[in-house]
Amino acid sequence: MARTRTEILIAGGGIAGLTAALTFGRAGFRTVLVSPEPPVTEGAADRSDLRSTAFLRLAISLFERIGLWDDLATTATPLNMLRVVDTVGWPPAIRDSREFDAADLGQQSFGWNLMNWRVLQGLIRVLGGMENVELRFGTRFSAMVARDNEVIVRLSDGDSVVAKLLIGADGRGSAVREAAGIGVRTTHYGQKTLAFVVSHPKSHNNVSTEIYNEGGPFTLVPLPDVDGHPASAVVWMNPGSHAQELATMPAVEFEARMSERSCYMLGPLHLRSERRLWPIISQRAERLSARRVAIMAEAAHVIPPIGAQGLNTSLNDLILLRDEALKAGRDGLGGAAMLAAYDRCRSTDIRRRVAAIDLFNRVTRSPDPRMQMLRLTGMKTIHDIAGLRRAVMRAGMGAAGVSS
Repeated sequence: MARTRTEILIAGGGIAGLTAALTFGRAGFRTVLVSPEPPVTEGAADRSDLRSTAFLRLAISLFERIGLWDDLATTATPLNMLRVVDTVGWPPAIRDSREFDAADLGQQSFGWNLMNWRVLQGLIRVLGGMENVELRFGTRFSAMVARDNEVIVRLSDGDSVVAKLLIGADGRGSAVREAAGIGVRTTHYGQKTLAFVVSHPKSHNNVSTEIYNEGGPFTLVPLPDVDGHPASAVVWMNPGSHAQELATMPAVEFEARMSERSCYMLGPLHLRSERRLWPIISQRAERLSARRVAIMAEAAHVIPPIGAQGLNTSLNDLILLRDEALKAGRDGLGGAAMLAAYDRCRSTDIRRRVAAIDLFNRVTRSPDPRMQMLRLTGMKTIHDIAGLRRAVMRAGMGAAGVSS
């Protein structure tokens, strides 16, 4: 049987796993990444990820440090303001709205928006020049034996890898998490999100707009122009059956429906991509480490797509894990002290963020008029009390226990 020796083995070839491979490679660690399939790096290709991510400042600082931002910056759109709109009924009627401006925090923008497939494209390009990072697509984590000083991992192709540290970045159904004996708590909301790209006649002016009604938010996130027209990425949350109906609705009918749902705030919306569906759940692992194993990103937590918390929280995991690895050095890499520090420092922040977004989703999706009034009152209170507004914006942008 073939056997490879490395310092770090990463399971998972999504944005989080590939960013981890680049981060640890830049930090000087020999790294191997395994993934069943290569990432899809073209927006028009089958199975491409048509979601977008608003990367907040801590994530951008990480991208700059690992040499990724130069590849991504030309297609990133700044997010200077968040507009929150409260609506009721159908067709939706606007009751009120508030704007949260990055200038309140002394910043020009909260972060930058990028299509997920574009981030994957940049990661593959930059990783191609890394001599100490090996990407193995077409094979997956199969089993492991953890020892005091190393972990032996068997792969699906029959090879085995001996590493100091195994990182599970292999998604919400993580095989690494299961093999490590780490339990998970999952909440199913019965919701699904539609992700797609639209163009519109009015400029978005680098403002991200969240329009609330029952079922969940309809969010327009700024993108670069498409064929000379202003464009946005849309994330539209609904009960599962309604989302499925929308996903298969004829394009002309769908455009009319989504334009109504957007209250025509940017004018009539025109579909510019396929529509993709994702289930909405909330999930949190009971712990973040086991012997010679750390889990991160969706292997550790899944958060509904509200407030740009999902992937940014995942990158906060990575920043702290890198910092702890550098503190531990090669002798302490993957050891009990390093993993205990990672678990301790990240668990509290993750628990609070998962709980906050869970509560927010339950309130904002409810058709109950009392809950809708609570949603409106909460929006006004958070915005109109200046100190509270700034505190909430800082909490959304920052992270406990991490540095760039």
